[in-house]
Amino acid sequence: MASQRLIIEVLLVLTNCPDEGVADRIALALVEQGLAACVNRCPPVHSIYRWQGSVERASEVPLLIKTTRDRYAEVERAILQLHPYDLPEIIAVPITAGHAGYLRWLTEQTTPPLMA
Repeated sequence: MASQRLIIEVLLVLTNCPDEGVADRIALALVEQGLAACVNRCPPVHSIYRWQGSVERASEVPLLIKTTRDRYAEVERAILQLHPYDLPEIIAVPITAGHAGYLRWLTEQTTPPLMA
């Protein structure tokens, strides 16, 4: 039962950044602050989207952020503070299955230490 609870609480958060510098700053901040166990910076992708009535094209750097549901609000806040876009994509997908040891590690890395 504990592993089922663990799986329900784990999220994959996705955001796209305008360049590698911004992506690195966000990734490093999330991991250093214990908000994410791991962030993967992917190679640039070509995005096509509608913005303010026009179809736009941009090269963007995706981040795959592994965190927990308990930390999601803080992850979102940190991304919004560091991201230069007016309306950055920030979406979370629940992880419904995975290697139990990895999911346990992910949860341990994002659990704040208990106050003494």
